[in-house]
Formats: sequence, C-alpha cells, structure tokens
Amino acid sequence: MPNRLYALSVLSLIAALALADVVPLTRAHSHNDYEQSQPLEAALDHGFCSVEADVFLVDGKLLVSHDRKDLDSSGDLDSMYLKPLSKRMEKNGGGVYRTPVEFLLLVDIKADGAEVYEVLEQLLKPYRRHLTHFKSGKVERRALTVILSGDRPTQLLATQKERYAFIDGRPENLVPAKGSSNLMPLISTSWAPLFKWKGLGQMPPQERYKLSEIVRLAHRRGQKLRFWATPEDPTVWRELADACVDLIGTDRLDDLASFLTTH
Repeated sequence: MPNRLYALSVLSLIAALALADVVPLTRAHSHNDYEQSQPLEAALDHGFCSVEADVFLVDGKLLVSHDRKDLDSSGDLDSMYLKPLSKRMEKNGGGVYRTPVEFLLLVDIKADGAEVYEVLEQLLKPYRRHLTHFKSGKVERRALTVILSGDRPTQLLATQKERYAFIDGRPENLVPAKGSSNLMPLISTSWAPLFKWKGLGQMPPQERYKLSEIVRLAHRRGQKLRFWATPEDPTVWRELADACVDLIGTDRLDDLASFLTTH
C-alpha cells in the first residue's frame, strides 16, 4: 500500500508540473476542436486559449458534431467541454491555466438557434461562477467566456438584462449602432470573400492595409477579431499575427503552437 500511495503521489506531481509548464497561447484557436483525436485535451496540452464546438439540439441535449448524420449521443457539450473545463478550473484556482488568461468556448449552433440557447442557458447555470457574464449593463469577466456562433439568437440575447453567453459578431457589427462589445466581444468573418491572397508570395499592400483597418476598427471598439477558413500556412499566420489579429484558427494544433511559440 505505501508503494502504491507513493506512485500515486509521483503521478500527481508529474501532472501538476506538466500543467504548470503549459504556456498559454492567447491567439491560438482550435477550429472544429471536437474532430481532434483528443478533443479539448489536445488544445489544452498545447496551451490554446480558444476552442470551437458545433452543436445540434437532439432530445433536449446539445450534441457535438459538424453534421447531423454523424451525431453520437455520448458526445455532448456538457461532458466534452463544460464539465472538464469546470473541473480543471476548480483544481487550478479558478483559471483554465495557472497564468490568468481568458479562455473562449465558441458554441457554433448549426440550427434552431433560439431553442438551442434555451437549453444552453440552463446548462450553463451550474458553472456560473467560472463564466464571464453580463448584468445591469456591465460585463464581469471570469476565466471562461462562452460565445455563440452560427445560427445566433442575437435579438434574444440583446434583450436580456443578465446572461452568461455572448454573440460572435460580423464585420457589419463594427458599426457602433449594430453591436456593442458587451454583446459581441468577438468579430468573426470568412477570409476568402475579403482577401484573394492565400499565402503565395508577399501579401499585396492593399490587402495588408485592409486587414489592418479591420483590426483597428474592432480594437477601437474593444472587440477581438478572428477569421475562419484562413489558409493553413505559416506565411498567412505571420501576417495575421503581425496585424494583431486576436485569434488564429487551425486544425493543425502542433504547427500553430510551434509557430506562435517562436514568432
């Protein structure tokens, strides 16, 4: 028994040291994180500070999948993301990492936005003390921020006086009257409609200027910025990082982690 207890103590120490050694990469976003061989865990091991999960509402549960045909009842948002993140924050003094940084959970609603939010709202209640929330016109920040993307029930959230979720805005929401940072702390858009450059050669000066202007507008309003469907290329990542784009998304966690660590 003493040998077993000693072995368990050593394993616990190793786990704690491993957690302490992870350097949070505040710009790293795991796109379609649930498709990784180890959802959430791999992103956390690499120090990612943002993950994305697509959800469908099925029999009262929020199941995680990109397509309805691939749904698995065991893969739900609570067991895959909310519960393990909560346990991690409990063990880690309130943060996802030991270094105090904000962690984003993007919930991409594939359909039935209002109905999904009704279920999600109840699902978030047990985790409230860890969640960034909006109340009485102010945002109180916590370690974990939940942001709705996809089929977003924007008007529903906009009318709530208290909530524990936010909306993923679009470039048109950079206009002051169309989306405050209290509702839309993050602005997202697809790369392809705005930029022809895919990473070959130098980024055209006019496109680099357009990128910097979008960043400037978002940051002036206190909003973060991300692009989806960017080319998986370090040359593109370098332009995004140099322009101060807040989140760089990837399916290739190893490659982006290495880039951000050395950039």
